[in-house]
Amino acid sequence: MKFTIIAVGKIKKNWINAGLQEYLKRLPQLDIIEIKDTGKEKELSKILSLVKKQDKLIALSETGESLTSLEFASFIKQEFLQPLVFVIGGPEGLSTQVNNYAYKVLSLSNMTFPHEMARLFLIEQLYRAHTIIQNKNYHK
Repeated sequence: MKFTIIAVGKIKKNWINAGLQEYLKRLPQLDIIEIKDTGKEKELSKILSLVKKQDKLIALSETGESLTSLEFASFIKQEFLQPLVFVIGGPEGLSTQVNNYAYKVLSLSNMTFPHEMARLFLIEQLYRAHTIIQNKNYHK
């Protein structure tokens, strides 16, 4: 399983960065590409330039489909042969064109979170899905 996260903006809070680093140690098959926060339209072309034809783009949006952790693990397991590229927008969110281009649009919650926290939540859920698939004792 290979995962990439394209994230708009930098992490500014040390405690979020510490959490990200912990999960990155546990999930070495994850790459994070940070792009500069330049507004939705400029970000759109940069995001799409980073996505390869064989990639399955998964956009995170408050309007996306909500999955339980077990459903998310099942989705990851079904798609494991394809490179999965998750994209998290900046403070303004993502362009609707990114959502339209995406293979799937997911929501982490009905609540709104700062994009920095969304990145941490996504990485934790990717790690959780990995442990569910591997039958490891992390998900209770």
